[in-house]
Amino acid sequence: MIEVQGVTRTYGGFTAVDDVTFRCEPGRVTGFLGPNGAGKSTTMRIMVGLTAPTKGRVTIDGRAFHDIPNPARHVGVLLDASAQHGGRTGREVLTLGARMMGLPDSRVDEMLAAVSLTPSEAKRRIRNYSLGMKQRLGIAHALLGDPKVLILDEPANGLDPAGIRWMRGLLKEYADRGGTVLLSSHLLHEVEQIADEMILIGRGRIVAQGDRATLLAQAGPAQTLVTSLDNAALASALSAAGHRAEAAGQGLRVDTAPEAVGRVALSAGVVLTDLRSGGAGLEDLFLELTADTQREGNAS
Repeated sequence: MIEVQGVTRTYGGFTAVDDVTFRCEPGRVTGFLGPNGAGKSTTMRIMVGLTAPTKGRVTIDGRAFHDIPNPARHVGVLLDASAQHGGRTGREVLTLGARMMGLPDSRVDEMLAAVSLTPSEAKRRIRNYSLGMKQRLGIAHALLGDPKVLILDEPANGLDPAGIRWMRGLLKEYADRGGTVLLSSHLLHEVEQIADEMILIGRGRIVAQGDRATLLAQAGPAQTLVTSLDNAALASALSAAGHRAEAAGQGLRVDTAPEAVGRVALSAGVVLTDLRSGGAGLEDLFLELTADTQREGNAS
């Protein structure tokens, strides 16, 4: 478990992180979301002792990071996939890590296989790695000590679509085994598909947190976009059921959830050709809550 309690970090007159409090539970993937410069990386650096907080504290399974013996065996960390010595090979990086943690060299082969780095790729110098390969190596290093907690900053950067899907599966399986995962990103869609809980940060402050359903409830009342073979009959049935429906493109916009529309259509015997949520989604909420941190539309 990760507990962040009232963490603040200032640099002169600039506040990078402002009274941040949240918890990451075992068995769950927590998404840490915010625009670039929102305070995600600073918060994560504080978690692992690379930056001291001005106020507040972070504990991992009840202890500060610097109090954990052989911390890489308990906490896997990936903050910057490019921060490895370019002259070393991927295998050398993992071998050094394994020996520092007191692990057998066989663990290196296990991790290379787990992140799909081939034997020939493992022998290449890191300066010749693509960003996606560096990310895979960084994830391998984070998992090397079989930790209970993973703290990953933008781990999908540089991964192709297949690599992103692989990463999601890997992290979901890790959480399903009881691990705690904190995953940061500025890309909502990347995290939405895997996170059990999401924390939104803007200008160093938490602006929203909760699971997908909780956040969607904040985005506004449910609405549905629906198209059928007989829109007039569907509109009449929806009105009789107490739902307001109005024309929208080739279909209708209805002031209720898609499930309710589907039930009305079934009862009325109307065939649906399209049924989808039409209300504000997580992306709308994300952009609304972090509007003053976005470059677009902010000239000052």
